[in-house]
Amino acid sequence: MPRQSEDQKKTVERVMHEFKEGELEQAGGRKVKNPRQAIAIALHEAGASNRESPADNRKALRRTKAKESRGETALAEKEGKAAQDRTMAKATRKSSASGAKAATKTPTKDGKDGTRAELYAEARRRDLPGRSRMTKQQLERALEA
Repeated sequence: MPRQSEDQKKTVERVMHEFKEGELEQAGGRKVKNPRQAIAIALHEAGASNRESPADNRKALRRTKAKESRGETALAEKEGKAAQDRTMAKATRKSSASGAKAATKTPTKDGKDGTRAELYAEARRRDLPGRSRMTKQQLERALEA
């Protein structure tokens, strides 16, 4: 069974919290009372359902993350915009701190700049065209040019 990503874990945690607080609703607006139904909803929103294709799971997770960032979850509505802003600021600080670490990383033994993900991040920062289809070696060459 594949492992869940951090985003998926956080989404499942949020949905189950909403269920425990009695705020989780079905599509028709009715409150969810069945724990199994709550788990199914959580896995669907997290894009971790074994009943859907991987493409549908990715789409569901992307849609859920957009909904969370807009503050359209029951948790965000209950706690208010200030709480959501604090959460988003904390997440932004974490991502910028990890970005700073990646930027100061020393080159590997063969003079290359580390992982493909780090090279891709630099290519994205420089706005290189076609970067998403490039291999690690192609990214290294493009960044050197």
